[in-house]
Amino acid sequence: MGLTTSQLAQAVEINSETLRYYESRGLLPEPPRNASGYRLYPVQSVERLRFIKGAQALGFTLDEIKELLSLRANDRASKREVREQALQKVEQIEEKIDALETMRDALRHLIGQCSGDGPTSDCPILDGMTTHGIHAHSSTER
Repeated sequence: MGLTTSQLAQAVEINSETLRYYESRGLLPEPPRNASGYRLYPVQSVERLRFIKGAQALGFTLDEIKELLSLRANDRASKREVREQALQKVEQIEEKIDALETMRDALRHLIGQCSGDGPTSDCPILDGMTTHGIHAHSSTER
């Protein structure tokens, strides 16, 4: 006996559309249907979806998760391959952190130039966005 779409969605706290989307992306195999035409997912789908959600929480994209699922199912795959994927993700996260810190520093710099008084026609924050974007302030002043 399997789980219906709504039972599975409820078990992993996602909506039915997400299940169908995961199927369309190849993350979740399309389940067989019962005599009434309802999809019946194997019980193991709960664990697979929890894995997907856990990997997403760690910042992995659906394409990366598909690759991890493939490694997980491959008896010939090694831990080294999974470790490499995790190391690459850490590197990407560190790049995002650096970019976010640059944005934060640029905004702080622009905020420091703005008294908050007067009309917006002479606002250093708005002017900074127009002329400099995140390059208004170098990240070297940290």
